[in-house]
Amino acid sequence: FVLMVCCFVFFFKQKTAYEIYQCDWSSDVCSSDLQESRALSYLQELLASALECGASDIHIMVGEPPLLRVHTVLQKTDYALVTSEGAISMVKEMIPEKRFEDFLRNRDIDFSTEVSGKGRFRVNAHFQRGSVAIAFRAIQDEVPALEKLHLPPSVNRVVDLARGLVLVTGDTGSGKSTTMASVIDSMNRKYRKHIITLEDPIEYVLSNNQCAIEQREMGSDCPGFSSGLKHALRQDPDVILVGEMRDLETTSAAITAAETGHLVLSTLHTMNASQTIERIIDIYPGGQQNQIRSMLANTLEAVYSQVLLKRADKKGMIPAVEVMLCSAAVRNCIRENRIFEIPNIIETSRAIGMQTLDNSIAQLYYNEQISREDAMAHAAHPEKMDQALCA
Repeated sequence: FVLMVCCFVFFFKQKTAYEIYQCDWSSDVCSSDLQESRALSYLQELLASALECGASDIHIMVGEPPLLRVHTVLQKTDYALVTSEGAISMVKEMIPEKRFEDFLRNRDIDFSTEVSGKGRFRVNAHFQRGSVAIAFRAIQDEVPALEKLHLPPSVNRVVDLARGLVLVTGDTGSGKSTTMASVIDSMNRKYRKHIITLEDPIEYVLSNNQCAIEQREMGSDCPGFSSGLKHALRQDPDVILVGEMRDLETTSAAITAAETGHLVLSTLHTMNASQTIERIIDIYPGGQQNQIRSMLANTLEAVYSQVLLKRADKKGMIPAVEVMLCSAAVRNCIRENRIFEIPNIIETSRAIGMQTLDNSIAQLYYNEQISREDAMAHAAHPEKMDQALCA
């Protein structure tokens, strides 16, 4: 009888893959025991508990428990191992059947999902080693106010621009989408404009305030960025946000939109202003590059290249940002293919709001907001940074 009781207790304590576990992955991150409704699916419970624990990313791989990234640190959870059938079921739960068929054919898909009343996620589902894997990026419920993002003051100038091209660049996870959403939100509170966003997928849901805002998602609302941009020009926009300038057609359409009197905001996965300009020019065939230099010199207004660093003074992240504003000197460098001179112009133009990434990182270190190790790890020129920090 005692043996039977012990066996019953043992099996009762082994939670299945469809039961929620206590959120005890890191006692200094999250110690609450979530009591979610049993009506929620396993996926909804997982995402809700990840939000509760402050995770920025969730990773699903077959044969492993779900993984969370909390303040840059990846850690395992106490959930059961993910099965192949379970991973497929998660994807099917989040997208309609037609898009699931597209996923099976293309082997990759981007979309968004939400936990009702708790938060939203940007999602990429893909195949690895023949099985489905999923990456979730948590998105805040509300767009943070621009002044709370610890960005350079010059970012506020973007809100007041009437036309031109503004680029926010950086690695995946560097806060580009948040910066652009906050700029749009500030416009929404200050001006009466028609704003069209083209996103893959929609991240922050923006409500109309002073502005009329339309958000179009790739795959469901339009086939792609280039098509969305082409038709956006016929929809009477004042501002167009392009999630990413991925190819020649999208880049060309974005620059044309800026040339025709619209304000265009977009992103690139580049680390600094010089690299950003070179990337755009190199997309074009050699015979067109002189023309695009001239167009870019006339339309580009600013490049903000940012990286998120772990805070040393408290929990959370803080951005370091390189700022290039298109002064007459910068425009001449672009037009005359003297891109290599731009870093020196940025370095010597602090009085008008420009700054290099290393200057931004050093300032965060002097303010005791980041560690020396992180400052050195993210510096563009580690030797010069080492000398600056020792001074």
